[in-house]
Amino acid sequence: MYLSLSLAALAATPLVCSSSISPRQAQKVTVDLSKKYQTIDGFGFSAAFQRANLVVNLKEPKQTEVLNLLFNTTSGAGFSILRNGIGSSPDSSSDHMNTILPKCPSTPDGTPDYKWDGKDSGQLWLSQQAVKYGVKSFYANAWSAPGCMKTNGNDANGGNLCGITGTSSCKSGDWRQAFANYLVKYIQLYAENGVKVSHLGFLNEPDFTASYASMLSSGTQAADFIKILYPTLQKNNMSDVGINCCEGTGWSVASGHASQIAAAGVENMVYAITSHEYTSRISGTMKTTRRVWQTEYSDLNGGWSTSWYSSGGAGDGFTWANTVFNGIVNSNLTAYIFWEGVQDRATNNNNNEKLILVDGQSYTVSKRLWAFAQFRIVRPGAVRVGASGGSNLKSAAFVNTDGSIAVVMINSGTGAANVGVSLTGSTLTNPVVKAWLTDNTHDMSATDVTVGTDGTASASVPGRGMISFLVTEGGA
Repeated sequence: MYLSLSLAALAATPLVCSSSISPRQAQKVTVDLSKKYQTIDGFGFSAAFQRANLVVNLKEPKQTEVLNLLFNTTSGAGFSILRNGIGSSPDSSSDHMNTILPKCPSTPDGTPDYKWDGKDSGQLWLSQQAVKYGVKSFYANAWSAPGCMKTNGNDANGGNLCGITGTSSCKSGDWRQAFANYLVKYIQLYAENGVKVSHLGFLNEPDFTASYASMLSSGTQAADFIKILYPTLQKNNMSDVGINCCEGTGWSVASGHASQIAAAGVENMVYAITSHEYTSRISGTMKTTRRVWQTEYSDLNGGWSTSWYSSGGAGDGFTWANTVFNGIVNSNLTAYIFWEGVQDRATNNNNNEKLILVDGQSYTVSKRLWAFAQFRIVRPGAVRVGASGGSNLKSAAFVNTDGSIAVVMINSGTGAANVGVSLTGSTLTNPVVKAWLTDNTHDMSATDVTVGTDGTASASVPGRGMISFLVTEGGA
């Protein structure tokens, strides 16, 4: 049925309905609830490499302001996934993430002497705050195993996990089970502190040797470890922790990992295939039966920018609106995770790999954050449904678990456009419509909605702007 608002529903909405926009003149996007696509896990960011400490060290009220910008579902980005780095470094010098096992036992089956500092580079505190905002997806991701478990004896500079097929044997033995136990211990420590890890990764960019924490692996070698990690999680009553793999530097690398994992017969042990977008961008859909997450990407080259649109720069909010849209709609991603949520000015020449610049006791927000905020009405568990129509419009629609319908649109044109939303197959009896927009002068700002006699809900979106509609049940 077409969306229609009763007078009671109209009165219930706080938005002012303006008669200046005619639904008959609006470009209509039709939402077809009978066409169903992927289920959304959420949107998120990372606070790895001690970036979380930047928020920990903020004084009030700025600390709460930044937390709200990241997690609040009505005034901020409403992120629902936090990606934490599992440390492997023997100390916390520079921006290293320290390990919970600074010294391995002499043999893989020896008793490990775990050391927990109760901070985890600030990530534990940030995770505890996220829990208060209702976040339930915590992705614990190891960049490397501790150096004593690797072929090169170092958590940095690549190397392989001892015992993985295709590598020379380590004199100390096979450390695969010990590493699986190490990951389980990390999850247990978080659980003891009120944070339930929901997803676990044991590699990060395993096709790239870095001067910092890094560990090499093919998809086939990853599958070799998954055969040990999966039953280890089961044995420790962690069957609900999803294994993610393998964080390739680009989409083509991740696709190769997916193929190798399937060939090794462990695809059903994996929750999601994970990819970055540095060496190759997302294109098409990945050949896998698993969910697909984009877990890290940012503009590493451009100088710090807070622009929404500035000649289509890589760090522009508008660019990121299109990047996320492409992943979700054209490649059926179930999650999109930005690289760093916060970062300081001194790191990496103050580039755009962060959403919020935190410098001492001050902070500045980029428009990239508000591009993600436009998706905050799409909650975990939402199912993407059909959306079509309009000129110079990119549209995506989702049905949330509470029955509300979220429609996200990007106006690719240079001029303002009147856009309308109509529904087919909806069971809402008394719908209420709200809308928010972001452009050069708005940050997820509430905007007027007009409902025509044919039930189409319409609003105006500026050129190169983004608008999100949320349709909810208004009650009796």
